Order: sequence, then C-alpha cells, then structure tokens
Amino acid sequence: MSDGIRVYTGVGALSVFAIILLVILVIILIPLILLGVIGAAFTRLGFSWIAAIAVVFLMLFGSFINIPVYRVKRDMIRVSPENPAGFDVPTPFMSQQVWETLISVNLGGAVIPVCIALYLLYQATLITGSSLLLPTTVCFVIVAGVSFVATRMISGYGLKVSLIIPALTALLVGLLISGGTGLSAAVTACAGGILGTLIGGNIAHLFRIKEIEISEVSIGGSGTFGAIFLCCILPALIA
Repeated sequence: MSDGIRVYTGVGALSVFAIILLVILVIILIPLILLGVIGAAFTRLGFSWIAAIAVVFLMLFGSFINIPVYRVKRDMIRVSPENPAGFDVPTPFMSQQVWETLISVNLGGAVIPVCIALYLLYQATLITGSSLLLPTTVCFVIVAGVSFVATRMISGYGLKVSLIIPALTALLVGLLISGGTGLSAAVTACAGGILGTLIGGNIAHLFRIKEIEISEVSIGGSGTFGAIFLCCILPALIA
C-alpha cells in the first residue's frame, strides 16, 4: 500500500446495537444476580424464595422511610460583638435559639430487621426444639460492645457504624457459641448481630447526640443500614 493512503474501518449499525444491548444487559443482570445471591442467602435462613425476595425489597425500599419518634432540644447561646444600643464600646449581645435533632426509626434498617430477628428465633426454636435466647443474648451483648466502639459521631452527618465489623463479630460469635456451622449458629449470628448493631451502634450513642450539629438521626438509617444488611446476609454462610 502506497504512502499517504489510510484505510478506515467503520462499525456497522448491527455492531453498535449489539454493544448497546450488551451494556443494557450488564446493567440489568448485575442487580438481578446480586438480588438472587441475597435471596438465596435468606432462603438458607428458612425463608421461601418469594418471602426472601419480598424481604430484600422491603428492606431496600424501606431504607428510604424514617418514622419520627421524638426530638432532642438543646439551648444554644450566640454572642455577637455588635452593640445593639449604639454605644461606642462594643458589648456582648446574647440571643437564645433552640436547636432540635429529630430522632427517627428507619423502616428498612431497624423495624424490618428486628422483625426478621424475632421471626428467625421463633422458627429456629420450633425446628431445633431448643431456645436460642441465651446464645443470642451473649452474641447481642458482644456485638453491641464492639459496635459501640466502632461507631463514629460525625458532625453534620450523624452516626457512622463500621460496615463489616459488626457482621463479622456476630459471625464469629455464632460459630464459637454453637460449636460449628448450622441453623442455630446462623440464627444466633443474625439475630444477635441485628440487635447488637442497633443497640450498640445507634441507641447507646443517643445520649451524646447533643454534642454534634445534626438535624436528624435515623436509627438503622444512613450510616447503619449497610451494617444491618450484612448482619442479615453473612450468617447465611454458616447456615
């Protein structure tokens, strides 16, 4: 081929359509695969496929719903260097304002997971014939302590619970208390992890909520939902 002559190869309309179709399929299939994996995890905990998918959807959509519970009021005193009386020498001028922090409960990250924990404890008792209340309480106390330490209070954001630490702690405690894998270990880890994360990571920090400037704190909501969700999923690995 002589110099100066270039050959251009274009992409046909069919190839462009195939690429667009592939991208769309990837965008659609990845969430479906993840949903299938999560649904399979819930089925290992004793849910049917329909119930598992319904629970996953309820938790995801419920994470956008916060139920107001009460308001924490705090008195703030602002001091201004300006002199309202018009004198030459500035004197402090104090104006009082009431700041409020709304405490709410997240539907998908608190209400539904607690119902899941109670349901699993009830079902496990029926299946195994023995109560899991004691091992679950032990798991709950340990996870609550770890979650309390692993939670940060961020001004303007709220409570930030460690994403993976509570679930891993619950998983290890469930294995150790139950002496191995199985339904009892999984239910102990799931129920103890959910309750421990909510109590230790959120509720136990509410007495300090006046220390940060935040308009709303959601129990089980932003900063906590991911940790709660993992506490529902990871225990299925040992079921």
